[in-house]
Amino acid sequence: MAQKIIMPKQGLQMTEGVITQWLAREGDTVQEGQPLFEMETDKLSIVIDSTASGTVLKLLYEEGDMVPVTETGEEAPAAGEASAAVPATPAAMPAGVHGIILPKQGLQMTEGVITQWLVHEGDTVEEGQPFFEMETDKLSIVIDSTASGTVLKLLYEEGDMVPVTEAPAPAGDSRIFASPRARMVAEERNVDLASVSGTGPDGLIIERDVLAAQPAPAAVPAAKPAEPTVESELETVIPIKGMRKIIAERMHQSLHDLAQANHRMEVDMSECVHMREQLKALGVKVSYNDMVIRCAAKALTEFPMMNSSMTDAAIIQKHYVNIGMAVATDTGLLVPVIRNADKLSLTQIGETARDLGKRTKEGGLNPDELTGGTFTVTNLGMFGVDSFTAVINAPEAGILAVGQMKKRAVVLEDDSIAVRPMMWLSLTYDHRIVDGAPAAQFLKRIKTLLENPSLLL
Repeated sequence: MAQKIIMPKQGLQMTEGVITQWLAREGDTVQEGQPLFEMETDKLSIVIDSTASGTVLKLLYEEGDMVPVTETGEEAPAAGEASAAVPATPAAMPAGVHGIILPKQGLQMTEGVITQWLVHEGDTVEEGQPFFEMETDKLSIVIDSTASGTVLKLLYEEGDMVPVTEAPAPAGDSRIFASPRARMVAEERNVDLASVSGTGPDGLIIERDVLAAQPAPAAVPAAKPAEPTVESELETVIPIKGMRKIIAERMHQSLHDLAQANHRMEVDMSECVHMREQLKALGVKVSYNDMVIRCAAKALTEFPMMNSSMTDAAIIQKHYVNIGMAVATDTGLLVPVIRNADKLSLTQIGETARDLGKRTKEGGLNPDELTGGTFTVTNLGMFGVDSFTAVINAPEAGILAVGQMKKRAVVLEDDSIAVRPMMWLSLTYDHRIVDGAPAAQFLKRIKTLLENPSLLL
C-alpha cells in the first residue's frame, strides 16, 4: 500500500514550512529513516527523514515552496479513490489517487477560502459533481470534482484559507502551466515556456524542465538613445525566500494586526552593577540581560494583562511566565523560550539563558524550545544601540527592548550631579489588550526592581 510522506509538525505553533532541498528524486528507492528533504520554518532548519520504505512516486512540491503542516496518523488513500482539497503532503502520492485541488481563478489569485463543503468524508462522488464552494477577494464560485471515487479525507475545514494549486490545462487551452520557480528560471535563462514540455504533476512545467531547455534566440534590440545602466558587479540580488521570507511576513503581520504602542524609561543600573560584582566575586556568572529577564518575570506576575494574548473572541491571561529571549543567528532572528521564568532564581535564569543562546547559534534546539512564549526581551546593547523600538512577537501582548548601559552625568534628587551607569528600556505593547497607564506602571515596576534588585530576594 502506498504511503504519503507528510510535512511533519515541528513545535506546537508550526503551521507551515519551506522545502529548501529535496534529498531524493522521483523514482528513487528510499528506506525508512533515510533523509528525504530539508525544511525551514521561521524558527529552525531541519532534515526530515522518510517514514516509509519504497519508491518515490511523486514529489508534489518544488524546492522553495511553502507547504502546510499535516498531522501524523493519516493513512494514504487506496488506488482509485479521491482525496479532497489541495494535497498537503510533499512526497509520495499513490498511483491512481486524485487530489481535488483549489483551482486558480484568474492570473493573480494565490489563495481562496473554502466557505462550504458540498460533500462529506465517505461520500461517493462523480467527476463534475459540485464539490465545495470557495470565495476569493473578487468572487464566489462552486468547484466541481475533477475525479470520481470515494472522499477519504477533507484536508481543510470550512473557513480555512487554502493556497492555489495550478490545474492542468484542458484540451485546446493555450495557457502555459508552470510552477512559480520554473517561470522565474525561464525568465533568467531566456527560455520560451511555450516550447517546454512539463514533467511535473499533470504536465506542470517545473524547474528541471526549464534547465533542460534551450534558451530562446536573443532578440536584436532596437536602436535607442544611450542611457545610464547599472553594472551587475555593483549590485547583489538576494532572493527573499526561506526563513527571511517567513520573518518578513511575520513582522508585517504583527505590525498590521496588532495595535502597537510604546513607552520608554531610563534606568539607573548602579545597584545591578554592585550586585553583579558581588556575585562575580563568589564565582557566580550572571549578565545584565539575565537581571532584566528576572525583573520582567516578576513584574509579569504582578501585571497579568501584560502576560496575555488575544483571540477574536477573548483575551487569554496566562498563569505561567515563559519569557522569550531574542537571539541573532546567521540565518535570522530566533526566540528561544525560558519556561516558568518567574519560578527561577537569577542564577538559574543565567544558566538557562546561556544554554539556550549557545544551542540557538549552533542549531541544536528542540523545536518546542522556540514556542510557547508569553513575553519577549530583546537586547541590542552589545551592539552599541542606546534605545530602539521592537516589534511584538505575536500573539504576545508585549516586548521589552534593552539598550546599552552607558555611564553619564545625571542630576540626583538633591540637585547634585553624579556619574551613573544608565540604560534605556523600551516597552512595545498591544493597546488592544493593555491600556497606556497600566503599561507604564508595568515598565516602572521593572525599573524599580532593577534599581532595587534586593526586592527580588
